[in-house]
Amino acid sequence: MVGPGRVVVLSGAGLSTESGIPDYRGETGRRRRGDPMTYQEFTGSAGSRRRYWARSHLGWPSISGARPNAGHRAVTRLVAAGLVSGVITQNVDGLHAAAGTPDAVELHGTLHAVVCLDCGARGSREELAGRLDAANPGFRAMSARIVADGDAELPAEHIDAFRTVACTACGSGVLKPDVVFFGEKVPLPRVERCYGLVDAASLLLVVGSSLTVMSGLRFARHAAKHGTPVAIVNQGPTRGDDLAALRLDLPLGPALTALADQLTDRLGG
Repeated sequence: MVGPGRVVVLSGAGLSTESGIPDYRGETGRRRRGDPMTYQEFTGSAGSRRRYWARSHLGWPSISGARPNAGHRAVTRLVAAGLVSGVITQNVDGLHAAAGTPDAVELHGTLHAVVCLDCGARGSREELAGRLDAANPGFRAMSARIVADGDAELPAEHIDAFRTVACTACGSGVLKPDVVFFGEKVPLPRVERCYGLVDAASLLLVVGSSLTVMSGLRFARHAAKHGTPVAIVNQGPTRGDDLAALRLDLPLGPALTALADQLTDRLGG
């Protein structure tokens, strides 16, 4: 089903578990307790923001130190060979870009940047991490269990003592990671760009996504509705299994590497 043409890849958190980043619903995320931060909580409460930044600051090294795995590299090879014309990722870890995939659409944004909710200025998460270290000496020496998207499980007493910092551009603005929280809408131009890629595709290849969240599932439904085949490679069932012309339950790294090897060899790459 995958050959020279307009294949579009839709990737999810399962693609990054082999880089050491837990997912929400698969094998590495099944024991996660609690719920992720929502946009309404974050914007509505200074205490919620303190909780988010304390936990996220502790978990940040799991994102900043992560490296692309064999699955990411295989996708890059397929793009370079002209077999994949576009990549849409639900992940916020930046690993497609780090693997060398050009112009991957980061549907839910990136944890590597922060944005001020007051003045709109964007900045580096690494720079913010340095400022949070200065405001909270010794904080990152604590041990904690890291969960999805660089979050960490942390006792309430440590959260209460954590100090947040403001935007340096305007001096007082609230900083938010440049990601789409639960309860927040993906920017419309980004959604339209993704639909454009899917509309032009000869195949939608879903890798490492359970398609539980509608922001990803809608593209699989859109493809199937318009007669574009959907292939899914994921460990465990997905919400889009009934849409798939091909469904494989395999580890992503080895499966995508084998696919890239076979197809690039066939093309003489």
